[in-house]
Amino acid sequence: MVQMRDHTLEELPLERSMTSGAAGYPRTMADLETPAVVVDLNRVEANISKLQAYLDGHKIANRPHIKTHKLPYLAHLQLRAGASGITVQTIGEAQTMASAGIRDLLLTYNVIGEAKALRLAGVARLVDKLAVAVDNEVALATVARAGELAKRTIGVLVEFESGKRRQGVMSPQAALDLARKAQGDHLEFRGLLTYPCGPGAASFIEAATTLFREAGVPLSVISAGGTPQMWRAHEVSGLTEYRAGTSIYHDRRSVAQGSATFDECALHVHVTVVSTPEPDRAVIDAGSKVLTSDALPAAMGAGYGHIVELPGAVISELSEEHGVLDLSASSDRRPLVGDRLRVVPNHVCPVSNLVDDVVVHRGGVILMRLPVAARGKR
Repeated sequence: MVQMRDHTLEELPLERSMTSGAAGYPRTMADLETPAVVVDLNRVEANISKLQAYLDGHKIANRPHIKTHKLPYLAHLQLRAGASGITVQTIGEAQTMASAGIRDLLLTYNVIGEAKALRLAGVARLVDKLAVAVDNEVALATVARAGELAKRTIGVLVEFESGKRRQGVMSPQAALDLARKAQGDHLEFRGLLTYPCGPGAASFIEAATTLFREAGVPLSVISAGGTPQMWRAHEVSGLTEYRAGTSIYHDRRSVAQGSATFDECALHVHVTVVSTPEPDRAVIDAGSKVLTSDALPAAMGAGYGHIVELPGAVISELSEEHGVLDLSASSDRRPLVGDRLRVVPNHVCPVSNLVDDVVVHRGGVILMRLPVAARGKR
């Protein structure tokens, strides 16, 4: 298992933090005002190390996606564990991470227009290595313009479709045609990229590798991503890099898909029961503005999160500030007003984006409150 070097809070860049012991600041979970988004640093470090060890063992570079946590502090932990760089989804995230001292960034989103080119150029001036995924000539022209403005070379990865039906060219020939245009002043074609690592990824990579070799166009990077498929990344021949985001925290979807267990979930929403109007109904002080309204497919579970202390309960309904617990099919004890509970969200990524800060603890002792620095950064 990859060992992470011991560190102090001062060693890693923090835009600002508040450590336990400050006047009026809670020291333990029992002192924490709810609702609160709470991160277990021991579990975070274990999750980082587990994925890094797996990818190292299969000689696949790790480029974690920070859209899940949006925290420079955790991005630096991932880099210290062995990540080759990080992945971002927006220029705003790139700006935040570059400003926090991270020097190798991959932006996995088509950027379009002069305004985006100006901002991307600013990022290019700050970092040592920058790459952008594209699937069309307009996005490619924007990256070229950014390189021109920055007087820097920006790497290009051509994104291909492998099951998500989102961004991505549809054929190896289309990828080659775009790759040929991504070579010249201020541009460097580096390879191919896809999300997720779906059923079509392996066949596309195989066909594209043959086509690019015959055309004399090297593929130095073949990048795929997604937490659900991460433990099978080694089965995709030719893959050189993997991008997982949710893996640092995990969530109810991760558990339902077999990527993790509830004991590996590192982020919980701490809530308080504020009403018990009926024997089979209780209300908590967290709704859609904290837990998100993201649901799971019916086969993965009902409701809007898993309650650690009441696993048989269903969070059946959310309004903005209330969550309704349906206890009718539960054999768990009935909660009382004032009881504290922990919720594992269905989808952890939007939870990070819904709060200004997260509380970080180790073994139940609060270490700091971290601002979600890249929250809402487009």
